[in-house]
Amino acid sequence: MSTATAPVITVRDLTRTYCPAGRKKDAYTAVDGISFDVHRGEVYGLLGTNGAGKTSSLEVIEGLAAPTGGTVAIFGHDPKTDRDLVRPDLGIMLQNGGLPRELTVAETMRMWSGTCSTPRPTDEVLAEVDLTHRLTTRVGSLSGGEQRRLDLACALLNDPRVIFLDEPTTGLDPESRARTWELLADLKSRGVTMVLTTHYLEEAERLADRIAIMHAGRIAVEGSLDDLVAAEGAEITVTLPGTGVKGFPDFPGALVSRDGDHLRIRTTHLQRDTRRLLDWAAAQGITFDHFTARPASLERVFHRIAGAQAA
Repeated sequence: MSTATAPVITVRDLTRTYCPAGRKKDAYTAVDGISFDVHRGEVYGLLGTNGAGKTSSLEVIEGLAAPTGGTVAIFGHDPKTDRDLVRPDLGIMLQNGGLPRELTVAETMRMWSGTCSTPRPTDEVLAEVDLTHRLTTRVGSLSGGEQRRLDLACALLNDPRVIFLDEPTTGLDPESRARTWELLADLKSRGVTMVLTTHYLEEAERLADRIAIMHAGRIAVEGSLDDLVAAEGAEITVTLPGTGVKGFPDFPGALVSRDGDHLRIRTTHLQRDTRRLLDWAAAQGITFDHFTARPASLERVFHRIAGAQAA
C-alpha cells in the first residue's frame, strides 16, 4: 500500500488523564503519549488487554473527548474542535451502541438517517448487514449479534470515508463474523479508512494492514503482521529422556533454555533448528517424551506483551 500521500489520521503524543475533581494525587493516565498515522484505505488494528487504553484513545480520536495532551487530526482537522467539518466523513461503531430498545429496526434506521447529511438508502445498508428480515423487530428483542450488526449499519449510513470499529464482531456467530469481515474488506477495497479494536486476534490478522498493541497506555509494538511475527520468533519445546543424553547440538542465533529434562528453543529459523534437533535425536537413538514446534504468531506476541504465557 502506498503511503506517499498525507495520512488521513494523524495522532501525535496523545495523552489522556483522568483526574477526580480536587484529587490530583488520584490522577490516572490511561493514554501515555502515543503517536501513529493511518493512510487512505488502510485498516489500522489497535489491540491491547482490558485497561490498556484502547477505548480512551478512540474516544479522543473520534472527537468524543478532548485530549489531555498531544494532537489528533482527521483530514487535517481537529475532530473535537472542528467536529462540523469532520463528522460527515466519519462512521463510528461504539463498543456499546446504546440504541433505543423500544424502536424497531426500521424506525432506528430512519431516526439515524435523519442525523446524516447525505444518508444512503436504509434498505441497501440493512441488506449489507443481513438485517432486512428484522425490519419490524424491536431493538430490545434482537440477539446480541443482531444488535452489533445494527450498530454497524448505523455507522455505514452516511457512506463514511473513515470508520472507527470498536469490537465490531463481539457476539456474532462464526458465519455472521465471516460475512462482516467480507463487508469490511469490500469497504477497504473502495478506499475506506478504518481503525479497528478487537479481542479476536484472527480478526486483526485477517483485516489489519498494520497492528499496534497497547500496554499500560503506550504502544508496545507496531507494524505489519509479518513484521510483528518475524520479530517474535518460533519456539521448539521438548522433554528429554532422563538418561543417556550426550553431545547436545548448538543452535546458532537461537535462545536455548533448559530446566531439568525440559528444553525450550526460541528461534527465527524454525525449520532449520527443528531438523537439527531431530537429526541429533535420531543419531543418539533418542525418543522425546514430548515434542512441539510452534511457528511465531500474533497470539504469542500479544501474550508476551501482556505479560502472560503464550498458550
